[in-house]
Amino acid sequence: MTTTLIRARKIITMNSYAPEATHVAIRDGRVLGVGTEHDLRGWGPMEPDDQFADKVLMPGFVEGHCHAKEGGMWDNPYVGYMDRWDPDGGLWPGADSMAKVVARLAEIERNMGGDDPLFAWGFDPIYFDGARMTLADIDSVSATRPIVIMHSNGHVINVNSAVLDAAGISRETNVDGVVKDAEGHPTGELAEAAAKYMAYRVTGDPFFMGISEHDLIRFGQACANCGVTTATDLFAVYTDQSLAAYSAASKRPGYPIRIMPAMNTLDRPPEEGIALLAEARKQNNPKLIHQLVKIMTDGSIQGMSARMKWPGYYNGNPNGVWNMPPEQLVAAVHAYHKAGAHIHMHVNGDEASELMIDALEDALTQYPRRDHRHTLQHCQMADESQFRRMAALGICSNLFANHIYYWGDQHRDITMGPDRAARMDGCATAERLGVHFAIHSDAPVTPLAPLFTAWCAVNRITASGQVLGPAERISVETALRTITLGAAYTLKMDHLVGSIEPGKFADFAVLEDDPTAVEPMALKDIPVWGTITGGEATQAAGRTR
Repeated sequence: MTTTLIRARKIITMNSYAPEATHVAIRDGRVLGVGTEHDLRGWGPMEPDDQFADKVLMPGFVEGHCHAKEGGMWDNPYVGYMDRWDPDGGLWPGADSMAKVVARLAEIERNMGGDDPLFAWGFDPIYFDGARMTLADIDSVSATRPIVIMHSNGHVINVNSAVLDAAGISRETNVDGVVKDAEGHPTGELAEAAAKYMAYRVTGDPFFMGISEHDLIRFGQACANCGVTTATDLFAVYTDQSLAAYSAASKRPGYPIRIMPAMNTLDRPPEEGIALLAEARKQNNPKLIHQLVKIMTDGSIQGMSARMKWPGYYNGNPNGVWNMPPEQLVAAVHAYHKAGAHIHMHVNGDEASELMIDALEDALTQYPRRDHRHTLQHCQMADESQFRRMAALGICSNLFANHIYYWGDQHRDITMGPDRAARMDGCATAERLGVHFAIHSDAPVTPLAPLFTAWCAVNRITASGQVLGPAERISVETALRTITLGAAYTLKMDHLVGSIEPGKFADFAVLEDDPTAVEPMALKDIPVWGTITGGEATQAAGRTR
């Protein structure tokens, strides 16, 4: 077999017994050896590859909570607050006021023609001094064309009168998540699954209900742009079409990522989901790993739909929305745990974390399992007592560090208050108490960019430039571990990815600078050349304005 010898300026292995190297030998898509050129010559003849001689290699970044719709989301217009880059390197300017959002929607609608629904995404009213989009706002764009605007958090949508009427949503509708005004009339804001799906049944859902090969191809490029070689799709809707798309994309020559869908459990009873997961696993290959399930408990903190323990929301907002009744969520945990599934649980508010920790403790008591690695995803408001219980029960945590930058100011001033906001996404507490943890972007909620995510956890700087919770800052070394081996551990993939050592996949992030040598505040600014996955290189897309 051909052996390739890659030379780099520096190789950061995340491998404790050989942390740095200059060369890595690759055979059959795996790491044959890592060290100096002299160390590796004993493996026999090698073909030298010096194209990365001036680069820094790290293990390919592992994104333990994102959504593959990051690829296809850009087929719909973006109306978010901050500028964003799409997978092809195009810049989408932000809309920094409600008036600009409405004006952009009106321009899009004027240019559409026909009567197809207008779908847009990225909307984030928490930035607009407490203003919410009214039915009059969205009807001013069109009262006849169906309009659906998804908030950046993915948990809330706004719709116009045409959608409300078609879905039969009125003041008599008694569904949790249908937001109403003081007179009891629907405002057009719909939070969480039950309410949103009333609208989606009449408009369709181009956002998260299914995936296409096109979406997955663009998602692969988005991953290569930022150094990711293993990524989750953490709300995977298992239909025949979606499963076929995962399989087809993963088998494309040169596909740059290993993708791990997590089966959405909201839309089927556990016994059906368990059988479906077993069938999906038959399609597994080195770049497609079906083994995860996703349980959705609460919603979004900034969307006011997360479930909070007393004293609740700082601004007095009512408590959030359960996506299923708590007893049903607990039953799902028990069923999937008993069946041997690897459960990843969405928990934003601390009440949701408490519910899932209690459920897992009970499930582990009834059905003991070693090394289960069930993971609380986001886990933003967990307090120290909850982290202690996680450590005792072997529960992992994947913390949403990007939230500190994007919504830290709002959580301090609006949703949580200064004291609780200081503990959000408590990486230092997780590390100190021995919880296996990772950090993530939740793309497309925030941009897919692990070095930026690491920067957030290291510096804890908000968008206004303030430090939020300095006691929860972690070192650069720990942050780099969380986006490589730490995330791989939470996915039960640390035997294959997350470090550069013999036997693991030859998956690398190719960087223009050394993240251990730059100032911590410069971590997010390190350019990414691209990735190497299974020994095959994919270059990042150049950004254009």
